[in-house]
Amino acid sequence: MSGWTRVSSSTNPPAPPASLSPGRRAWLRFRRNRLGYWSLLVFCALVLVSLAAELFSNDRPLVVRYEGQTYFPMLRDYPEKTFGGDFDTHADYLDPFIRERITQNGNWALYTLNPYGPNTLNYFAREPNPSAPSRDNWLGTDDRGRDLLAQLLYGFRVSVLFALVLTITGVALGVATGAVQGYFGGSIDLAFQRFIEIWGSMPELYLLIIFSAIFAPSVALLLVLLSLFGWMGLSDYVRAEFLRNRQLDYVKAARALGVSNWQIIRRHILPNSMTPVVTFLPFRMSAAILALTSLDFLGLGVPPGTPSLGELLSQGKNNIDAWWISLSTFGVLVATLLLLTFMGDALRDALDPRKADR
Repeated sequence: MSGWTRVSSSTNPPAPPASLSPGRRAWLRFRRNRLGYWSLLVFCALVLVSLAAELFSNDRPLVVRYEGQTYFPMLRDYPEKTFGGDFDTHADYLDPFIRERITQNGNWALYTLNPYGPNTLNYFAREPNPSAPSRDNWLGTDDRGRDLLAQLLYGFRVSVLFALVLTITGVALGVATGAVQGYFGGSIDLAFQRFIEIWGSMPELYLLIIFSAIFAPSVALLLVLLSLFGWMGLSDYVRAEFLRNRQLDYVKAARALGVSNWQIIRRHILPNSMTPVVTFLPFRMSAAILALTSLDFLGLGVPPGTPSLGELLSQGKNNIDAWWISLSTFGVLVATLLLLTFMGDALRDALDPRKADR
């Protein structure tokens, strides 16, 4: 038995590499697209900054320490008399008198990086409005004297939140109608297609003009009207996926086992038909931002006083000499659309089943 070799029992064969889930594979493919990945990071950072815009651009200090007491002007209003003024009206923290009172003789105030809100009018400006970029207003002011940086920051938030809500409602309606058409087919599909043809031929802009003349301008009204027309494009993609997937063997097997139509749609076909839906999201958000900007440019968008990129573009058109208004607004709009486009392209490539992992 001397020819036998003793093998240690502690030696184990190497474990096979763990298989990656389809979602993990898609995420790795997305990360390999450097342009799309960094666009996602930059866009998320901009959205987070805009959501906390009050902490970066506000005409009220974050904290005021005055005569031994601490005040939080962002959380509540204080009368001018609190800081040594003569009136019971709300304190204007841009007033040189109030600013001197709360920053001298041992008192201090913590201001935001940009001490202007979206609707702040600087009555103590040194130049007439619209004024060019300066030390006080980094990007200048618009024709009403409002700080342009604050307008862009808050206007970007309004546009992104509006686009997000409009995208969610459009996806919900598009997936629901497309799933019903594609799964049941026949007369139901035919009836839906004729309805979509009729509904899609209605003049959306004219309806917006009519309703804007009847009702007071509001964000809710815009969301309702645009949601009524924003679902049809996605519905066609979902319908095509359902028409293809309902003929596959796993759906036939589920029917043979007595699974209900709702469970087949929700648990079997819909998860396998989400690729066009997910790919559609960034492009849908881009279209929603453009739609809101266009309507605001025409005066049919958000109520007056709401920060808006479209209103700033309209001001730039009316004030050609104030080049800083058009240039900065156009730059923010183009950068936002480019980021969403790069994200959409990377997402489309990551979810393409024909893309092989390398």
